[in-house]
Amino acid sequence: MFFQILKLILWPRNGSEPRLVNFIPGAVNVISGSSKTGKSAVIPIVDYCLGSRNCRIPVGVIREKCEWFGILIETVEGQKLLARREPGNKQVIGDMYVLEGEEVTIPPSISEKNYADHAVRDLLDRLAGLTSFDFDPYSENGFKSRPSFRDLTAFMFQPQNIVANPDVLFYKADTSEHREKLKTIFPYVLNAITPRTLALRHEAELLGRKLRRLEAELKGLQQVSERRMAEGRTWLTQAQELGLYASKILPTTWPEIMDALRLVAGQDSTRSKTTIPDIENTLARLDELRRQEVALVAQASSHRQRLMELRRLKEGSDNFVHALHLQRERLSLSPWLRSRLLETGDASTVLPHPSLDNLEKLCSALSELELQLTAHPTVSNTLDAEYHRQRELSESALARINAVRHEIRAYEATSDRAREEISRTASAERFLGGLQQALLSFDRADASIEISDEISQLKNKLREINFEIHESGISKRMESILSEIQQITGGIIPKLDGEWGDAPVRLNPKDLTVQVYREGRIDYLWEVGSGANWLAYHVAITIALQIYFFKQPRHPVPAMLIYDQPSQVYFPKLSPYEQRKSEDYEPALKEQEDIAAVRKVFEVLSSCVKSTLGSIQIIVLDHADEQVWGDVPGVALVEEWRDGDMLVPADWL
Repeated sequence: MFFQILKLILWPRNGSEPRLVNFIPGAVNVISGSSKTGKSAVIPIVDYCLGSRNCRIPVGVIREKCEWFGILIETVEGQKLLARREPGNKQVIGDMYVLEGEEVTIPPSISEKNYADHAVRDLLDRLAGLTSFDFDPYSENGFKSRPSFRDLTAFMFQPQNIVANPDVLFYKADTSEHREKLKTIFPYVLNAITPRTLALRHEAELLGRKLRRLEAELKGLQQVSERRMAEGRTWLTQAQELGLYASKILPTTWPEIMDALRLVAGQDSTRSKTTIPDIENTLARLDELRRQEVALVAQASSHRQRLMELRRLKEGSDNFVHALHLQRERLSLSPWLRSRLLETGDASTVLPHPSLDNLEKLCSALSELELQLTAHPTVSNTLDAEYHRQRELSESALARINAVRHEIRAYEATSDRAREEISRTASAERFLGGLQQALLSFDRADASIEISDEISQLKNKLREINFEIHESGISKRMESILSEIQQITGGIIPKLDGEWGDAPVRLNPKDLTVQVYREGRIDYLWEVGSGANWLAYHVAITIALQIYFFKQPRHPVPAMLIYDQPSQVYFPKLSPYEQRKSEDYEPALKEQEDIAAVRKVFEVLSSCVKSTLGSIQIIVLDHADEQVWGDVPGVALVEEWRDGDMLVPADWL
């Protein structure tokens, strides 16, 4: 997901100009500074503005002096300013202020909110193109709910307490709630489970529920269909007309209906007494049923028309994106060719200017195609969800129409006859004879051919769906993806200051950690000693994941990483800057080794940005100054917070 932070903004309470921290897209941005200058507040501020349900911004000067916090981000839709009010005495507050446009101007102050935090979370979910289906349909377990943008922050932030932690590899995975949800979404994030897989799971659950209902209906009297319930009520209504059933209120459950019918069937026909009010009740009921039929038919027609339109729209959408993929494959060589020409120096010596211009046009066309492809998952997910909803509504309306029509046919066959037979005593005898036969059929198990055929069709459909979403296939895809990430990690680890550069390192999504394969054994992250090793594995895995995400078209995880104090395992007490302030400072051999180790981290980060053609933005908050990383290509100093300079300006204090 294209996601670059352009600015971090603080609006003060004293009416001063807002504090702006500017970042460079597609580069390694460094904020270097001493302790207690606000570096560790950057990740909580960004997280808070991205709709976090908690405010982790440190209390004290920052919270006391700032009224609003904000970030300006660049997306495929243009720039977006996301600002959020400081919560004051509350744990968190949902007041937010959002501006959107090609270029957004930072307001000098914010007087009131125009958004809520839940609306911002919805906006970010849409930008990421996340599916609207839950991992486990109808489950009450919150860990199985649909993925959200908030879940993806685990891959974006490495705060100070995480970046070299032997027990926790991902942001917020130290809490059970986020840990379990992260385990659930990992196959989806790695593309082992696709949005189509979740849609098929949802459809399989709907079909399974319908199948169980029909199978239960076939088992007998414990669960009776609406069709038989309607027929039983019709018999009781006719019994009322013939004077064989005295109650004016019809029973509502099947056992009560059967008891009433058996009571009627055991009566003497000579005691029946038909009255005009009883017949009028039948006519009134018939009129009511016809009105219900008209309304239900209109509903069913509307749902069927909607389903046809959605099917045609989905087919058109799939054909369109297929055509875009073909164009994308034909144009995919152009960025590679351009990058190779740029590496040679003067590209005009290789190709004439007209060809270079055409190459640039091809690259621009490819970028436009990528933007169009980015929007397709959102459209497809919305169409799938609406299609399933309309189909459920259509099936429900058709079932109710069948029940109403069955009851109408029964009334239409008997109401006219009822008027003619007021004077004929034989009607009660014929009624009782028919009722006795009906009771015999009710007592037998209903082996309806129609329902049996429907059950057979449902089972065949479920077999097809389950074959497509078989868990073994998902497991195989997951293992293949983890092997690819292991290969990427294997190219990064030797460049860092870890002890076992050649030992394979494999991500373990079930335990949210890494496994190190060496000397015939497998060691988990928490079993490996040394802060240098912990830092190396944290950096290697987070970078490897971002490189893998970059290779996937329209991936939802933002292409951004923020590290806080990665050098802490080397400079825990005194930074190189503070040491060099002393005139007689001479770095010892150990200090030189530490500086070299930190430099390796910056070189790996720079290599990541370069290999992704600037699509990934990295922000580093650290004590280390330019003497450590200053000449590393692609690494830029954003601000230096020392000697009175810090996140909160001095004139606000």
